[in-house]
Amino acid sequence: MIDWSRVDELVDEIGAEDFAEVVDLFLDEVEIAIVALEKCEGNPVVTEEQMHFLKGASLNLGFADLAALCLKGEKSAAAGAPDAVSPKEVRNAFEVSRRKFEQDLPGRLAA
Repeated sequence: MIDWSRVDELVDEIGAEDFAEVVDLFLDEVEIAIVALEKCEGNPVVTEEQMHFLKGASLNLGFADLAALCLKGEKSAAAGAPDAVSPKEVRNAFEVSRRKFEQDLPGRLAA
């Protein structure tokens, strides 16, 4: 679900002090993209764009399951099937990943 090696790498790259700011920015940007996805449901161009953005953002912060789902949605939208992955599925995957991330992160940062 979470690629903790990517999280560790990111913390090493930017420092623990700035990591919280990056996480907050990521969570805000993902929320905005999911809302855009919900508003454009069925539009293959916008769906593909939002899925691409969400995939990249998710990979950057180690949200591996969300990134995989968005890759599937991006490819499906590009092939003319924008409803193959619903905005609801994306939101659910994000919320589950977010809870797991927020639950396990403090212990990882303390280690």
